[in-house]
Amino acid sequence: MADERPNIVLFMTDQWRGDCLGIEGHPVLQTPHVDYLGQSGASFRRAYSACPSCIPARRSLMTGTAPAANGMVGFTTDADWNPAHTLSGELSKAGYQTQLVGKLHLQPNRRRYGFDHMLRADSYRGAENDYVDWLKHDVGRREYDAGQAHGATSNGWVGRPHVLPEEQTHTFWCFDQGMQFLERRDPSCPFFLNISTIDPHPPLTPPGFYYERYIGRDLPEPIVGDWAEETIADWGVSFDGPTRGLSPDASEIHLDAEAMRCARAGYYGLCNFIDDQIGRFMQSFAGRYPNTLFIFTSDHGEMLGDHHLFRKCFPYEASARVPMAVRGPRDWDCPDGVVCDTPVDLQDIMPTCLDAAGVDIPEMCTGRSLLPIIRGETDRVRDTLHGEHAACYRPGHAMQFLTDDRYKYIWYTQTGREQLFDLSNDPDEVHDLARTGDAAGRLDPWRKRMIDVLKDRGEGFTDGRELVAGREHGLFVAGYDPNEMHGFL
Repeated sequence: MADERPNIVLFMTDQWRGDCLGIEGHPVLQTPHVDYLGQSGASFRRAYSACPSCIPARRSLMTGTAPAANGMVGFTTDADWNPAHTLSGELSKAGYQTQLVGKLHLQPNRRRYGFDHMLRADSYRGAENDYVDWLKHDVGRREYDAGQAHGATSNGWVGRPHVLPEEQTHTFWCFDQGMQFLERRDPSCPFFLNISTIDPHPPLTPPGFYYERYIGRDLPEPIVGDWAEETIADWGVSFDGPTRGLSPDASEIHLDAEAMRCARAGYYGLCNFIDDQIGRFMQSFAGRYPNTLFIFTSDHGEMLGDHHLFRKCFPYEASARVPMAVRGPRDWDCPDGVVCDTPVDLQDIMPTCLDAAGVDIPEMCTGRSLLPIIRGETDRVRDTLHGEHAACYRPGHAMQFLTDDRYKYIWYTQTGREQLFDLSNDPDEVHDLARTGDAAGRLDPWRKRMIDVLKDRGEGFTDGRELVAGREHGLFVAGYDPNEMHGFL
């Protein structure tokens, strides 16, 4: 009897903003293939990374848990991890063939986390990197010519064309290896294939064709809220005209128009390049595996100059909101063009995949299966989503946020600053309602919700009546035990 469980393909990108899709109404960016996944399935316009930086986001995705539940609420590369249950591990135990190609960004580096096989490349250079080994040994690139010979940095705002031809880039390699997996897979069982690119994470260096496509266009300019300079000044930063002599890795920026245009052209070019590679993969896939669940998402977004900010770790939409499109197998007979405008999170991907595969969802999962939304049975899996991030670039950045299907409330744990945005009427977070005359009445219900969320946390963020600013907001939940999950939702 044939195994009727669906194959699962997860397209995972790094640092892709939630608004950077044609289906989201972006004015210049071309993403027809991801758009098609959403139009022929479901698109999630309020998808979030509850802890918006690489490693904590990937922990949430791989274990189906909120950041506080798996313990990691900040960014560090020095934390080995051995969770009892992972997405790939549960599928493997259920008989799926599981394959990773590209970035995993979990420690220790070669731990498989339930994947049967991995081609792992978390960066464009360095040891223990299957992409770099391929560049050197199969392509013949020299060590210093491999990956980042263009000189742009891995967290910077410099935009320019890549020095490598597109067929030698990390993104092309990921999709090429994914296509080769399909040719060599075990046909007697379903598969889970995770193709995970580094792009559009900086360096902002797409292949030349994609850079040229955007550098001559009329690109959207950064959005700056009426609160931005005051909030950044609260962190100890001030600007006096376009910044000169700025570190290319700076997280607070005020670039001149030309530098910003180059950065945006590079970023949009990377997104477009990934989308075309998804198209190449899907064309090779066409008709061969109709019983397949496709998911496209990212670990977090990119501020890209909005509100004078760059990179991630911030609670704002450009950083915390991610794209998410899900298309079920054709024989599921799900409705086309489902649009979800209520909050979902990366922690929901594991329960969704396990639900689709008929695999029991571990009790430790705090995420929820999205299949009822995909099938058109409901419009939500939660009313409110909680997110947070410990300080990364500056102490004052440490934050908590709550969002529902309309508002977002932000509390900076070290400075005590509060913000409130009406995302339905102000999706770009230009107007901070915490600055208005009726702010007290608007903020009080959200403070009470945040107190309720944080009341059992060991850091002492609340005394049960008020939020308490200045308490230590570490990279891990106070009292974190890596072998246990926490009950914080």
